[in-house]
Amino acid sequence: MRWLVGWSSIAASFGTAGRVAGNGSARNAAQGSGQGAYGSGQGYGQDHRQGYGHSPYGSGPGPDGWADGPLRGGLADADPTPSGYGPAAPDADRTVVPVGAQLLWGDPDPLWAVGDWRPDEIRTLTADPSDPFTRLVVLGCCGATDEELRRALYAARGGALRHLTQWPGSYTAVVQAGRRITVLGDLAGARPVFYTPWASGTAYATAALPLADLIEAQLDVGHLAALLACPDSPEALGDGTPYVGVRRIPPGHALILREGSREITGYESVASLAVAAAEADPERAVEGVREALVDAVRARLTAPRHAPETTVHDPGPVPGMGPADRRAARGAPAPVPGVGADLSGGSASATLALLAAGLPGAPGTLLSRTGERLLAVTFNDLATPQGREAELERAHAIAADPRLHHVVVAASEEALPYADLDGPLTDEPGPSLVFAARERRRLAAGSADHFTGHGARQVLDAHPARLADLLLDRRRRHLLRPTLALARSSPADSLLVPLTVYSAARRLARTTYRAGMEAAAARLRDGVPGAGPASPVDASLAALTWSRPGPAAAWLTGEALAEVSIRLTAAAGRPPLSLRPGEARARAVLARHAADHRVFEQAVEVRSQRLHAPFLDNQVVRAARALPDHLRVQPGARAAILRTILSSSGVRELPPGWGTPSHTPNESATRLGLRAALPDLLTLFAAPLLADAGLIEARVVRQALLDAADGRPVPLDGLAELVSMELWLGRLLSRRGTCWTGTSTPRRRAVPEGVPLRRPALS
Repeated sequence: MRWLVGWSSIAASFGTAGRVAGNGSARNAAQGSGQGAYGSGQGYGQDHRQGYGHSPYGSGPGPDGWADGPLRGGLADADPTPSGYGPAAPDADRTVVPVGAQLLWGDPDPLWAVGDWRPDEIRTLTADPSDPFTRLVVLGCCGATDEELRRALYAARGGALRHLTQWPGSYTAVVQAGRRITVLGDLAGARPVFYTPWASGTAYATAALPLADLIEAQLDVGHLAALLACPDSPEALGDGTPYVGVRRIPPGHALILREGSREITGYESVASLAVAAAEADPERAVEGVREALVDAVRARLTAPRHAPETTVHDPGPVPGMGPADRRAARGAPAPVPGVGADLSGGSASATLALLAAGLPGAPGTLLSRTGERLLAVTFNDLATPQGREAELERAHAIAADPRLHHVVVAASEEALPYADLDGPLTDEPGPSLVFAARERRRLAAGSADHFTGHGARQVLDAHPARLADLLLDRRRRHLLRPTLALARSSPADSLLVPLTVYSAARRLARTTYRAGMEAAAARLRDGVPGAGPASPVDASLAALTWSRPGPAAAWLTGEALAEVSIRLTAAAGRPPLSLRPGEARARAVLARHAADHRVFEQAVEVRSQRLHAPFLDNQVVRAARALPDHLRVQPGARAAILRTILSSSGVRELPPGWGTPSHTPNESATRLGLRAALPDLLTLFAAPLLADAGLIEARVVRQALLDAADGRPVPLDGLAELVSMELWLGRLLSRRGTCWTGTSTPRRRAVPEGVPLRRPALS
């Protein structure tokens, strides 16, 4: 896991900040503590020198005023007494330092990078050598040149922040202009920024757990309830996190700190709500998406190539073992050097694989007689082969391209969902925890830089609520094709479906934001009935609302649902970011998917590997938002857009059936995994932590697990969310490590008192 952390405090102007250079005691403690930031014995404290530790930031005086000795930085340990937050007198020489951190710049507003960052993933730049406190750091994959970074730094110093988000790639930018610190989040939410009050100022980070450790935050049970009850409703989640006192800035916003005082501002232009925006030209909009996506892929290909850590030589084929199995048996699985991509047979992954293989230059580092080829990885589930034959055939047809080297990772019962419930502690809970072992097996056979098609559906597809936006714009004729497509998916009621969908869209268009939030809150107070798998028509009708319960809401207690309803009622009185229901719901779904993708990256992390999701890049999201709504809502719009992108890039021959929607996750595999792991799951929910917090009744969830294993209609994605959150809570409370060293508290960590016991019912 990689993150950056820093803070800004008014106390620094009184000389209470730690020194930039010194005897290195705090840094030595960080290197030798032996306690990992996210667990015991496996954190960054022991191995940080293998990552970025010997990068150019390590020694010598520079524009930041670094001295020759070991680097130090950080505010003296804050006094937790209510009388003030100045430095504690007995610990005035202490400095609070993240475990295994690399100091990017020192006091008065220090900034660290933590984790196995590559040297080229950390870029620093100063505006003028004579002005060392006007500087910029970019962390991640960024396609900007040094000159573009310098121009953006000058613009950001004057207050123009949007320039910092217009480069291809996925990155986090931090700007310092004197005592003003600006941290920018991305548009989708895949690279969030968190903050918390601390030491008469504000600490910020790109992960929530380090800040929770810093302030020893308690568990926010209300946020966990909202995450289960309404995961796609930012109104219920707000800016909170699972930790009390740690906040998240919304996507498309920046955190500005001035000597500890904070301000959150948006950097995207806001469309007028008085009149409808001018209709964009569809061809130019699709061309804009193509240019942004090609630039995003090119930014990864032009970055320096990295080889994984050296492993033991492979002795050759072993009967009954593939290459991945042999690497795992040696105890050091490592990805293949070079660049690769998923090739599931779907349109998103195939588009990225073909674009990466067709761009000028060497796409991969797999030497063969035909040159360097891109590694394409396909997962073949032998436990449930039915229903995926067409996708595998399309993947094999696409892999016939001579620029691709195709690898099929086959697995059976050992790779089913719920097969392996042990894993690392992620920053936040997410439903991908139950599928992590399955996905990690696939990615272990991938490359050091691996493309995934995550986010394509949320970025390019139209949320059903956009039908209401078309009615607001008086474009009723564009509703004909999507409603007829839904009617064909439900032959029994094909005559009534168009009228039913049109009525629901019309009702949503006439429902104000306040009325929609109050209706959603009342629905939660009345209880959420359980529901089985919904048809496409039912799913579209359920999505035509300002807010709807999540799949796990039916198993929450009445007290938990009542608390979430209070959150929705309070949100009804606040002005929303957008009064157009389709646009608001689409952005909320994208933000939820981006947050889940971030948890997915942490849960399936393979050392020395980077997962790239170009569809979640700023420029791709921004270009996709320019697509007209009437183009998005048409059946097969995403496949048509991606086909046009490939055709413009020179790829015109695609296998039959390309672009056919895939239904993931596979319900058959999920039920088989539930049935195989049922004893472990029943043990997990024998005395669950979620029940201690008053969110669920253990017997109700155990019965739901039994029903799902027997094949009864149960929302499987809701069960995945419940199991994932229970797993996450168990890992959080069982961890022994901490993210910080040098504090007066021997082991400062989050949730020190455990999960709060069941609270009394709301009156």
